[in-house]
Amino acid sequence: MFSRAKPLISVLPPVRSLSTARGSLSGLKINADRLQETLHHTCQWGAAHRYGREPTQTGMARLTLSDDDARVRRWFADEVADLGCALSVDEMGNMFAKRKGSLQSPAPMTAMGSHLDTQPRGGRYDGILGVVAAVEVMRTMKENGFQTQFDVGIVNWTNEEGARFPRSIMASGVWAGEIARETAWNLADIFDPSVTVKAELERHGYIGALACSSDASSGFPLGAHFELHIEQGPILEESGKKIGVVQGAQAYRWYTFTVRGRDAHTGTTPLRSRKDPLLAACKMVASSNAIAKKLGALASTGIIKIPPSSSTNTIASDVTFTLDIRHPEDAVVEEVQRRCVRSFEEIAKQDGRGVELQWTLDTDSPAVKFDKECIRAVEDAADGLVGPDGWLPLTSGAGHDSVYTSKRCPTTMIFVPCKDGVSHHPEEYCSPGDCANGAQTLLEAVVSYDQLRASRC
Repeated sequence: MFSRAKPLISVLPPVRSLSTARGSLSGLKINADRLQETLHHTCQWGAAHRYGREPTQTGMARLTLSDDDARVRRWFADEVADLGCALSVDEMGNMFAKRKGSLQSPAPMTAMGSHLDTQPRGGRYDGILGVVAAVEVMRTMKENGFQTQFDVGIVNWTNEEGARFPRSIMASGVWAGEIARETAWNLADIFDPSVTVKAELERHGYIGALACSSDASSGFPLGAHFELHIEQGPILEESGKKIGVVQGAQAYRWYTFTVRGRDAHTGTTPLRSRKDPLLAACKMVASSNAIAKKLGALASTGIIKIPPSSSTNTIASDVTFTLDIRHPEDAVVEEVQRRCVRSFEEIAKQDGRGVELQWTLDTDSPAVKFDKECIRAVEDAADGLVGPDGWLPLTSGAGHDSVYTSKRCPTTMIFVPCKDGVSHHPEEYCSPGDCANGAQTLLEAVVSYDQLRASRC
């Protein structure tokens, strides 16, 4: 068990009001000061990478199922208990906090979900804001004596980042039936392959009795899933909008390309006689960028590997590189792939004696369209808070737990701006006002959706 640390009220500037708010549809208003205090309070577990003198000017390194993650989980468990929630934990360590609705209905709860784990050099808002804002929504409901008609609650999903155990949005994927439980349990720590997800769940006591499933007979089904998140991009900030109403998530595919040549002396092998895989790989990466531009897509290479035996005066024997293709439409991703493969095959025949090309498709994530009624609930909330000109429909460029929940229950997301579009970085920042706008929108959307559900009884 972990004791609570002292709050950070003394070091945080006050956030007195939602300056852009036009009104509350629910009659409730979140406490913006308390939201900031709580957010930074939770960041004591895993604070790292200081970049300024202020107490809150650090990034985060709270990897999933680390000791710091266990500590913030204990904080979460204590907080939701204080709010009168029943807490359930499934066999992947997902935490479900449920507050009963007035109808006493057996129907699944309307959930607000995100994650508390971070990147090794992450910030204080990615995922964390979504969970902490959900706690603030529940606090606001409790202190105002407000009860939803259907059950409402919060989910803390395990290993969204995939930074320590290399499978992002892991536990929500198991819950949705898209990732096998044993596959997830057997994932090895990238820093210590002897440590697995299952071993760390056992060490911290987070293999719950509940099946990790959306099936009502054995798992924890959800009636809907709303996720507040920083945008992790520059669109809202550049357009001067306060809220992003997320319509879905774009399709993406990840590939590994292997280019095989022949190592040879750089001083004695003429260009016409070379089989240079690094030269070919560089041209392929450049070609993928040009193809993506033509089709309005994204193509990115994050990893290039050459043999460790390579040297300055030796042509490499082989090169491996990754390719990440993204677009909101599946057909465009398919077309980028087709053109890239054709281009790469042509490049492989060029320069000297050519090279051999092999490739694999490692991940195929089709585009996701979020639920229209959930989207409408967020649109109405944003209209009431920032006006019709204060929000923007967006498609998520990144993967989130909501991508998987959308396969099993009505889902949408709410985006708020982050400074310069920076995320997965210690200086990731979302202003107190934008955090508050997001939390208020979350509250209003959940209340609106609850009323919609009740109207159908």
